[in-house]
Amino acid sequence: MLYPFMTLNDTTEIVHSEMQDDGQVKVCIEKPVYGGFHSAVCFLPNYRWENIKSFSKEEMNYYQELIESTANIILELAQEGGHIFM
Repeated sequence: MLYPFMTLNDTTEIVHSEMQDDGQVKVCIEKPVYGGFHSAVCFLPNYRWENIKSFSKEEMNYYQELIESTANIILELAQEGGHIFM
């Protein structure tokens, strides 16, 4: 299951999985564009990118920095099963 994490001003959605048994968390980025989507998948905590579709190098640099700056929050949420419980 994927959980919403962040929606950017340009409607790009960032979602994440629960923490897997191996300690990895899947983070998916999807940006709607005319005729489809641009997308990429990052696996934390190693920042391993896969399935990059139609994002430019500059966009990927931005997403790398964004994920690096929020990874601690994503990992905490994933460890809690995707939600912060209050």
